[in-house]
Amino acid sequence: MIKHTFVICAYGQSPYLEACIQSCLNQTSVKAQASKVILYTSTPNTLIDTLAKKYQIDVFTTNGGGIGHDWNQALSFVTTKYATIAHQDDIYLPSYGTEVIKAFNHSEKTNIVFTDYSENDAQDQLRPRNINLKIKHFGLSLMSLLQAKWYQKRIYALGNFISCPAVSYNMERLSDFKFNESLKMVVDWDAWERIMALPGKVTYIKQRLMYHRIHDASETTANTLDKNRETEEFMMYQRYWPTVIAKLLMRVYVNNQKGNQ
Repeated sequence: MIKHTFVICAYGQSPYLEACIQSCLNQTSVKAQASKVILYTSTPNTLIDTLAKKYQIDVFTTNGGGIGHDWNQALSFVTTKYATIAHQDDIYLPSYGTEVIKAFNHSEKTNIVFTDYSENDAQDQLRPRNINLKIKHFGLSLMSLLQAKWYQKRIYALGNFISCPAVSYNMERLSDFKFNESLKMVVDWDAWERIMALPGKVTYIKQRLMYHRIHDASETTANTLDKNRETEEFMMYQRYWPTVIAKLLMRVYVNNQKGNQ
């Protein structure tokens, strides 16, 4: 029985899309018919159509409207209980789907499951596990020690430790949830904060089960360079802290941006 969907979000003509498709189709959960793969795009083109036909993947299309809008639209085509928004530049290791489904099955109260991850580059080389990733790993480890909401939100107030392409969603429990379509760079941080406030659990898998690609043409890099990221991250810190403390935290957090350049 298919319980889980990898919905690949494709934009423009990414040279990494085919590798992402292959990594999703190579999942042990797909081979076991517990997961399936579909593709969503708001920028239909020959490359996307050609790859979808080559790998026999259903393609869904609507008008675009920013990251939050496209993520909402991508999830709207999911018919299974669980879903992963697979980013077109990233790689999912073969056991990702199986481990995510296992985590969801462990507790019916789980809203999202997310894994640890590594970073690779435009040449498919793994990047050294820098201080930024080590801090995120430490933050996630701290956050997973207790399921108490007040505790998790206090840890999360220090920064966004969760990587959005590593997250999977319980579509039944989050049927009324929507990403904030007015945001560009903290769409995920805002989403995790709001999901943490809902009844239910968030579950962290400590295994590194996907590769997040960092390259010059990525949306993360583009928004980092034009300061959208810094502006929105400061706004998020102000939700948790007085302005003076938020400014101090930003001095440390801005160093995260250097890892995406």
